[in-house]
Amino acid sequence: MNRRDALKVLALSAVLPCSASGPAQRQPLGLVIHSYWIRRDRPLAPEFGSVSDPLQFVEAAAAVGAVGVQTKLSGLVATSRAKLRDTVEQRKMYVEGTITLPKVESDVARFESEVVSSKQTGAKVLRTVCMSGRRYEVFTSAEQFRQFAEQSRKSLTLAEPIAAKHRVRLAVENHKDWRTDEMLGWLTRLSSEHIGACLDTGNSIALLEEPHAVVEALAPWTITTHLKDMAVAEADDGFLLSEVPLGEGFLDLKRIVATLRKAQPDVKLNLEMITRDPLRIPCLTPKYWTTLGGLPASELACMLACVRRNKHPQPLPTITPLSHAQQLRLEADHIARCLKFASENLI
Repeated sequence: MNRRDALKVLALSAVLPCSASGPAQRQPLGLVIHSYWIRRDRPLAPEFGSVSDPLQFVEAAAAVGAVGVQTKLSGLVATSRAKLRDTVEQRKMYVEGTITLPKVESDVARFESEVVSSKQTGAKVLRTVCMSGRRYEVFTSAEQFRQFAEQSRKSLTLAEPIAAKHRVRLAVENHKDWRTDEMLGWLTRLSSEHIGACLDTGNSIALLEEPHAVVEALAPWTITTHLKDMAVAEADDGFLLSEVPLGEGFLDLKRIVATLRKAQPDVKLNLEMITRDPLRIPCLTPKYWTTLGGLPASELACMLACVRRNKHPQPLPTITPLSHAQQLRLEADHIARCLKFASENLI
């Protein structure tokens, strides 16, 4: 998307209220805080309210018709936790938390405190990650990845008894760190009803995995979700990957939701529509393969064929040329388009 195309979108979205009372249609989606990637972290334009704390985020999500939220909940004082819980209940919404795993024994007390405070807001599901970065960017040797895997095993082993004690469920995201077979390996070894997956429907494309196959494999282990649609384009060193409004990418969202609901009828569908420049997946560079050397060449060939077959008909959305106010409006427009698609197609 060039500046001219973006401005056309913004001109259309400018006539829509940013905080409507919610769509008339039923809405199956909650919102992940990262859907407000721009609004969350940068100075506000006058027409946009803050989403910097959980209660503000709940109110913003309710204003656009979302049925729940997923965000960081720890750190709130007791009165704020109670107010958040009451607000969520009054609005008939749900709340899920995000939390950081303990790395060592001395970190378990911090982790337990955050589990307890998050649960006091009404959250029964806490999303987490084993690594916040991307595997192909973080590691420079196979040994580093092996150490990461060992640390992850230790962290999950420390976290599981705390989750069981307080009757919460930890949902570990496939966060461009684990391929599905690796993730299924440690999920099976842990074999705990308190630890499962936060299934992101787009992330594993970056590790050359067919997204619908990932959903089918992880659905039985799924506790919660990051639902997104994805667009791709060819690049000299691999391909570009971008979140796009639901229904505008190449994922079969009806198939994905049906698969999830068959395996987990009560699973929450949380929209993660991150408005940002495309991510570069440098799968034709040596560094990318540092920790993936065991993959057969057919995996690469299949993904490059998928990218070519599903090449997005327009340039992928790019926000860098836009002003901050324009970025905020585009972000709001993307979320509105996602919610409209979901209410019309994913009930």
